[in-house]
Amino acid sequence: MTKTILNVLFKKMQKDDKKEILHFHVQGNDLPNTQELVGLAGSIVILNVNESEAGTFNAEFVSVQKDSKKTALKFNIKGDSDDKVIKLYPHAGRSVTLYMEPSQKSFDDFNEEDEHEGIEYKINTDGTAVISPNQMSIEDVVPEDKSEVLKSKL
Repeated sequence: MTKTILNVLFKKMQKDDKKEILHFHVQGNDLPNTQELVGLAGSIVILNVNESEAGTFNAEFVSVQKDSKKTALKFNIKGDSDDKVIKLYPHAGRSVTLYMEPSQKSFDDFNEEDEHEGIEYKINTDGTAVISPNQMSIEDVVPEDKSEVLKSKL
């Protein structure tokens, strides 16, 4: 697929716990590249708004919803720096040119960006967790003489 270029209203931008949610509206019934848009929905795309200094974003193209007055496009951006995303705010509420193309990135790669290092464990069939015996515990950190801890808090 090639790059899709749309003139849209950048309706709003919301921040969620892990992602930015972008809403765009295409006014009227005349939507170019309708089949391409429907084909891209549910996949990862590369977005650029007005070829702004924010640059391109990998985004999940969440949905395309069409009614008699408009077509709504919804995207989730995650993994990009806040400095980069904040540059989109001046465009919200305005008519913009949206540049969109399919990404080489898979949906799994996109979702793994938020993963972080943590405690490795396995879950038994009875629901209990088994942690590696080499895992550091709080007892390894607290001094053996607990009176030292109490004195430091006073």
